[in-house]
Amino acid sequence: ISLALTAAVEGADIANHVEVVRLLKDSNNKIYGATLRDDITGDTWDLHARVIINATGPFSDSIRKMDDPETENIVCPSSGVHIILPDYYSPKHMGLLDAATSDGRVIFFLPWQNSVIAGTTDTETEVTNRPRAKEEEIQFILNEITSYLSPDIQVRRSDVLSAWAGIRPLVLDPTKSSTEGLARNHIVISSESGLVTIAGGKWTTYRAMAYDTMERAIKDFNLQPKEDCKTEEILLIGAHAYNPTLKIRLTQEYGMESQIAEHLAHTYGDRAYMVADLAKSTGQHWPIVGCRISSGYPYIEAEIIYSVRNEMARTLVDVLARRTRLAFLNVTASADAIPRIASIMQKELGWTDEEREAQETDAIEFLRTMGYVDSHISHENMQRYRTTFKHADGGSGVISMEQFKQALKSLNIEYDSEQIPSLYELCQSEDGMNFREFVQVCHAQHYTITRFTNIPQLVEMIDRGIEAEKIRAKVESEPETFLLPERSGGGV
Repeated sequence: ISLALTAAVEGADIANHVEVVRLLKDSNNKIYGATLRDDITGDTWDLHARVIINATGPFSDSIRKMDDPETENIVCPSSGVHIILPDYYSPKHMGLLDAATSDGRVIFFLPWQNSVIAGTTDTETEVTNRPRAKEEEIQFILNEITSYLSPDIQVRRSDVLSAWAGIRPLVLDPTKSSTEGLARNHIVISSESGLVTIAGGKWTTYRAMAYDTMERAIKDFNLQPKEDCKTEEILLIGAHAYNPTLKIRLTQEYGMESQIAEHLAHTYGDRAYMVADLAKSTGQHWPIVGCRISSGYPYIEAEIIYSVRNEMARTLVDVLARRTRLAFLNVTASADAIPRIASIMQKELGWTDEEREAQETDAIEFLRTMGYVDSHISHENMQRYRTTFKHADGGSGVISMEQFKQALKSLNIEYDSEQIPSLYELCQSEDGMNFREFVQVCHAQHYTITRFTNIPQLVEMIDRGIEAEKIRAKVESEPETFLLPERSGGGV
């Protein structure tokens, strides 16, 4: 976001939630523009330009194939999974990285945003807008970090607050032989029709990537820049008047909590004052301003307003994952905050009730890709499930069928003893029933007494976020759909 806003200050036109539909070519097969589509409104329009630069990361090949459907892929997408754990898993100012794990992958756990981030994996993947962390990858990380911790610490699957996958756009250099493998850094290439592609690279070299790309465009298209490259001198937006005492001034001048003031200063730099000016009164003697979005995290309501007005936030997911880091830190807290965030954005953007509902549904679907279990489980019930599972699993992260029976009994959940074996077999993972599966089954029991219920179909409905009342109504209106075969006379 800071890079986009800085570019805007320097004269760039920025469009959010816009994608390339097709490339425009002249009679000589040279690219002179592109057709764009607004993914929110559905509007399309043509944009003409002397140079089209393809800087789309893992999506680079999809744009290159718009130019030439026969071109060979250069991106080798790799999935890297990270998980968030409570802060007690690592000292506040110390982390660990080991490049010699059991299978040769790098493992680390580091303090981040008052939590602990652990990773990572490196597996081939498909390119998608919303990659999902696989359970086996989460378990790999948990198993690896166990060996670095005290035997007194039990690494539990239920301690994972959020889990997500990112796609690394590793690239093959088409100008070199296949035996030389993946490019170590980034590559810049131009097609015969004039599409310039920058692929590969990493955050730590983004200025060098930009410089190399512009130099290639200047050379290939005989551009005449008005001045030399100045990327080495350009400060990102928010850095111009920043100083280490900013958080103190925010606390003193606005009367906000020191944790919130530190967060605003670190995140927004000198623009923290603009956020603070939007902060509402808490109605308390202290803190005076700064209403939190979620208790335990420093994000405040004023950031939602600021992100809409100044950072082009247009969706709930924009705020949860792209303007704040709440979704990356705690998916349950994010889900609980959705109604509050949606209410503020509805006022700012003029959403109808239908648009707000669609946004909330989409946000829940996004959180599911980061490990969210179910939007209708109360905090009280989730704590009961978590405590019961921890007591049953003995630190292994999975429970046996007998442990499952005991857990249901301790939760006072009704069940048919004859149904338990088939229920456990249907819902368990390879090594046993994990916490997510346990929660699904327990919560299904609270939707309706599932003594004769087809659990997999019920769980699927819960996963899709269907409200409890609608599920009960469907069970009552279509009882034959939810009967197990052995209870329905052996039907299909």
